[in-house]
Amino acid sequence: MKIRDIMTKDVATLRSDDTIERAARLMKQYDVGSIPVCTDDKIIGIITDRDIAVRSVAPGQVGNHRVCDVMSTDLVIGNPDMDVQDAASIMSDRQIRRLPIVENNSLVGIVSLGDISLEPTATNSAEEALKNISEPGGHII
Repeated sequence: MKIRDIMTKDVATLRSDDTIERAARLMKQYDVGSIPVCTDDKIIGIITDRDIAVRSVAPGQVGNHRVCDVMSTDLVIGNPDMDVQDAASIMSDRQIRRLPIVENNSLVGIVSLGDISLEPTATNSAEEALKNISEPGGHII
């Protein structure tokens, strides 16, 4: 099965100059833990609830930070035509929970371990990825 068959296509996004408060409100509204940061349709970063907690709230600078100040920019991306097992393998290797999906340099979706775990042929891949992601010392997105 291909990623395009299971990815979420209607993805909330932020601009790099949006406030941390706006990011948190969107996460609450859509019940998500990360939001891609885009310029037009091009993804330039991703902000997670952990980014907000560790890089903004913990240092006491929520009011002073913009999304660009705390977002992660070392992106790992996939494409809609990749196989679900390949995406799970990348997520496992890079210890990430969500994979932005890009086509022709534009964000077209996002896939999570939850999405992959619902695909019967990829359940074992999702379980292995989650096991690897949950190991101490990993970077979680």
